[in-house]
Amino acid sequence: MSKSEHYTTAPEDRIPITYKSAYAIGMLVNNMQAAALPAMMVILNLGLGMNPALVGLIAFIPRIVDALTDPMMGYISDNTRSRFGRRRPYIFWGAISAGIIFALMWQLYPGYSQSFYFWFFLIASILFFCAYTVYATPFVALGFEMSPDYHERTRLQGTANWIGQIAWITVPWFYAIMYSERLFEGPVQGARILAIAVGIFIVLGGIVPAIFTREYFGSQPKNETRKGFMNNLREFFKGFVITFKCLPFVKLCAATFLIFNGFQLGSSFSLYVMIYYVFGGDNTNAGILQGWLGTVTSICTFGVIPLAAWISTKVGKKRALLLTISLSLVGYALKWVGYNPNYPYLLLIAAPFVAFGIGSLFTLICAMVADVCDYDELKTGRRREGMFGAIYWWMVKIGMSVAGLLTGLMLNASGFNVALGSAQPIKTLFFLRVFDVGTTIITSLIAILIIATFDITEEKAHDIRLELEKRRGKPAGESVSTNLVVS
Repeated sequence: MSKSEHYTTAPEDRIPITYKSAYAIGMLVNNMQAAALPAMMVILNLGLGMNPALVGLIAFIPRIVDALTDPMMGYISDNTRSRFGRRRPYIFWGAISAGIIFALMWQLYPGYSQSFYFWFFLIASILFFCAYTVYATPFVALGFEMSPDYHERTRLQGTANWIGQIAWITVPWFYAIMYSERLFEGPVQGARILAIAVGIFIVLGGIVPAIFTREYFGSQPKNETRKGFMNNLREFFKGFVITFKCLPFVKLCAATFLIFNGFQLGSSFSLYVMIYYVFGGDNTNAGILQGWLGTVTSICTFGVIPLAAWISTKVGKKRALLLTISLSLVGYALKWVGYNPNYPYLLLIAAPFVAFGIGSLFTLICAMVADVCDYDELKTGRRREGMFGAIYWWMVKIGMSVAGLLTGLMLNASGFNVALGSAQPIKTLFFLRVFDVGTTIITSLIAILIIATFDITEEKAHDIRLELEKRRGKPAGESVSTNLVVS
């Protein structure tokens, strides 16, 4: 197939706008849960005085639980059969439980010991992530199966991530909201009230995709396995191992781990740099700049997402991703220049370039994972979107918790001491900037090398689908467009 030729999407492969919209609202809820917790955890250090290393442990330890619950939830969802489908019941109840737990876990008050805060928040975090898993794993799997078409998958992910960006616009303002003297007596009270609002949103928005979407493979017969706990446990671990042996999938996981979690790790230092280097200890102005940086980046991302989806229809998903991640490197480098105490808002020049990396990442890679699910079915004979989605997002969450753990350790290594306030040593301020900028550049460069070796092209994905439709008993042209269009 010529590089300028692409297959058209058959009308029956198009996802109705109501389904796309419902799924997009679910993505907004998913992003809010992912973004709100790490954004608010700074209160444990700056509001309640906890040691950064303990805060890092709180971010890291629940991921050990995730190491089992995420793929286990994927296996359960893949093998569930009900009149409501194999994904939607879990999405419904997961949203309700996650929203309630999130609201309750921040009901903390000053005056207790570090040990109390540590254990209370650690236990609450574990419960929250369990509920989040029940929601997120089937939700992600639902997105992989809503259309079997190569390009429609990208359009779905583009729509969902476009709406989901509202979370990334809102969350950067959380710090400024919690520290607002006009609204709250202090940041700890601000966190308590903000958490209730977020929890309500998670419940109401999270049940939308459970009610207003449908599952493409929801009526497929269950895989034939022997009954019994031990047999199911063996099947679970067998599927886990098979998934990790799928090389194209491993490459996508590694690239996401490096790009997104490198970004998260670097961004963990951004607020500290703004407070103590750019504004000399002024929390209020730093919070406002943090909010504007997140807002401008997210606004730019609104443009990047449809642009990346459009580019992918012209040059393929892999080439589009290589282009956008390369552009993000420019943004990370510009952050070093933008951290200027004399011109604080110079930092905003980095936002449009940074947006290319974050905006394209999940739009393109999630569509590529959906293609991998077809590749896996060709090899194994099973539909395992739940397992793939679980392991993929487990890798993302593991990386986020590693970033949280490393942030605490690297803060200590830099010599940062919250008790010193604005009198942080010059060496500390330098290392904070190095950790911010350098981490993202290095991880993104490694990811680019990995993405370059991904080999499921549009033509290969189309051929795989033709073969799968034949296996399911459909004539080759019944639901698969074989028409080429010259772009």
